Amino acid sequence: MTLAIGAVTMAGCGTRADGASSCVDVEVEAGITNSLSDALLFIAQDAGYFAKEGLEVKLRPFKSAGEMVPYLAAGHLAVGAGAPSAGFYNGIARNIDIKIVADKGQLVTNHDYMPLLVRKDLVDSGKVTTIGDLKGLKVAEPAPGTATSSTLSELLKSDGLTYHDVRHSFLGFPDHVAALQNGSIDAALTTEPAATKALQSGAAVKLADSTTVYNNQQLAVLLYSGDFPKKQPKAAECFMNAYARAAADYSTAVEGGKWTGEGADDIAQIIATNIKSDPKAVKQTVPSYVHPGAALNVESLKKDYAFFVDQGLYTSRSDIDFESLVDTSFVDKAAKAATKE
Repeated sequence: MTLAIGAVTMAGCGTRADGASSCVDVEVEAGITNSLSDALLFIAQDAGYFAKEGLEVKLRPFKSAGEMVPYLAAGHLAVGAGAPSAGFYNGIARNIDIKIVADKGQLVTNHDYMPLLVRKDLVDSGKVTTIGDLKGLKVAEPAPGTATSSTLSELLKSDGLTYHDVRHSFLGFPDHVAALQNGSIDAALTTEPAATKALQSGAAVKLADSTTVYNNQQLAVLLYSGDFPKKQPKAAECFMNAYARAAADYSTAVEGGKWTGEGADDIAQIIATNIKSDPKAVKQTVPSYVHPGAALNVESLKKDYAFFVDQGLYTSRSDIDFESLVDTSFVDKAAKAATKE
């Protein structure tokens, strides 16, 4: 998964003429990577939820997560989204002021959007029929020390292997498809839409459902710069109100891991328009799970952090204080506001 960030112009919050709770004339620049993982931001924008709160939000594309973290840390950017990694936690240990505030994507039963794939020729030949058969083979991940590494560790552990019993190849998710096709890797833990493309190409088959060994893994989160809620607490609330409404719409549309819920066609169209894809292609993917209230699974974050520590990837002598790092107050307030509507 990727990191997206946002900047806010420090304008005053107030009440609109229609009396609705709002943040009038607050301008927020939200970074995106134009990918499926940005679904909630697309929905909040295109369905008018940001505007209803009085926010003026510009979705600004960036190439990668790595470009964004320094700006969030410096307080030049207010809102971010990404997947906590060893590097992220090492940054937090250096007193980077960033808060994890909401859900952005989880691996949940029927929502296995990051399956373990293996080359079809290895299965056809009988060389690989179980996870245990991957011992000594080359498995692709996006990068060292990511939440995906923790997922892979749990998959390997389920069949008696350790994380170090396979060879690791670090490639961006989009590159997994070609690598499976040309045989430069044997297997891959691949997220959507690359997973569906690899399967449709005939180069790979699904070896395992990640959710059967690590259910409810918190793979992606929404982040606030520390300065954002300190200097603009009302704007931070308004942004979360809109985001939570988008989460509710999305979770209804993809309930049960299928694009058949209420509003699914509209949601798929919004996503497709923003990432310049076809709605049919979007609906062929396995959707990620997002809590309908955008609530976090903090225990999963702690579990992955423990994996990074065990692997020697977290280098600080001080433990992460999750009570300080995670701030659920904005999600909690959004949930209360939703029950009053």
